[in-house]
Amino acid sequence: MTTAPEDFLSALRNPGSAPPAWLGRLATALHEELPTDTRDDWAARLHTLLGAGPDTGTLRAVHIWHADTVLPLLGEDPVFAELGALHRDAAHSKVADQDTWRTALTPVLLHLYDAAYDRTSAYAEAHTTARDYALANGFSATEADTYGHEYARLSSDANAPACAEAHAEAVGPALARAYASDGCEAYADTYPGAQLRAVARALGVVSVTRLAEGFLSALEACRP
Repeated sequence: MTTAPEDFLSALRNPGSAPPAWLGRLATALHEELPTDTRDDWAARLHTLLGAGPDTGTLRAVHIWHADTVLPLLGEDPVFAELGALHRDAAHSKVADQDTWRTALTPVLLHLYDAAYDRTSAYAEAHTTARDYALANGFSATEADTYGHEYARLSSDANAPACAEAHAEAVGPALARAYASDGCEAYADTYPGAQLRAVARALGVVSVTRLAEGFLSALEACRP
């Protein structure tokens, strides 16, 4: 990495423009999610670290980051430990096949996208829509409000798992292929920035700093 610090910051503010592609997309998302008063300092530390020549031509840093930071933050369920073990093995060049990755990824992705689903906004929107419909069709204000809440509850309960299943089905096979082949370009094409934002939403704002620091630690572990 030979870009000047100011050019590197500019690259992070333009998604996908900081090489290599997988790192640029993840770093851009982390930079955007971090608090405004700490993000540029974090980017400067990343720039310095990349100048030390960590291995970014494989997915080793990604595996370390997931095993040591992302999955432990998500929880202690055995499914996280199982996937973490695959990442840990992959970081030591013992890469599982595509089917094994897919089997381990599926329950974790279902949990992640269910937790990341914005239930509050979805519920509020569904309630308002159903209440207004009821009011327009002769319901009293109290009846319409009750109807709106019931509709919002039913739709939210159905939509959250449906959303999680759709995302897991879309992302899981692509991630499994990328991990099984140690393919940096293939991983970049799985929208790692969007996955990071889902993790941040699932965990809450306070965990973003831990995700960002863990990413630096993973890259540090990949220095020659």
